[in-house]
Amino acid sequence: MHRISVPQHIAIIMDGNGRWARKRGLPRMVGHRRGVETVKKIVKASIRLGVRYLTLYAFSTENWLRPKREVKFLFKLLENFLDKELNLLHDNKIRLRVIGERYRLEERIRQKIEDIERSTADYDKLILNIALSYGSRQEILNAVRNISKDVRNGSLEPEDIDETVFSRYLYTRDCPDPDLLIRTSGEMRLSNFLLWQVSYTELYVVKKLWPDFNERDLRRAIEAYSKRERRFGR
Repeated sequence: MHRISVPQHIAIIMDGNGRWARKRGLPRMVGHRRGVETVKKIVKASIRLGVRYLTLYAFSTENWLRPKREVKFLFKLLENFLDKELNLLHDNKIRLRVIGERYRLEERIRQKIEDIERSTADYDKLILNIALSYGSRQEILNAVRNISKDVRNGSLEPEDIDETVFSRYLYTRDCPDPDLLIRTSGEMRLSNFLLWQVSYTELYVVKKLWPDFNERDLRRAIEAYSKRERRFGR
């Protein structure tokens, strides 16, 4: 029997909330609310399966272009999640980290995120990265700017810049690159998500929309991953 190898780091593009609602004749907001319920289920499942890092694509820089009413609702859902699921984080020793352009968030939400990050900083059962106001191209540009500053002030020599050094300037500098990237809804694109980090990540696309994704689907993705031979270009 094939031995199941659980990825150390799983990243997920959670796609399809709006389509899930539309198929049922419901407002998009209902789909987003159901999507949050799926987040909680998958976080718990990841712990049971032994995943160490879970990175969820929650809100992209492009999502700011959505109707203001929808954006406001999404951030209200985020606030509710942070308020109501604090026990979930503490009881399961989950460390929360938010990656993305925080300056675009309201001060109240930024403060709440920082408080929870501090209170969970010593946990290591699962590192939960929420990509919020995140865009990979912008992340890379920010890294280049910060590297340029360090070269200019003399704290970094140009010839010392390699992939390892560059990675230290990314939002994910404390995490290994994802082993497995899952995308729901059947769309075959990366959508500006972790472009540097997924260079050799295994991709798994499932047609299910995010609100319908469950632990069985996660297990199937892991089983498919464990059957692949990762050669990293060799």
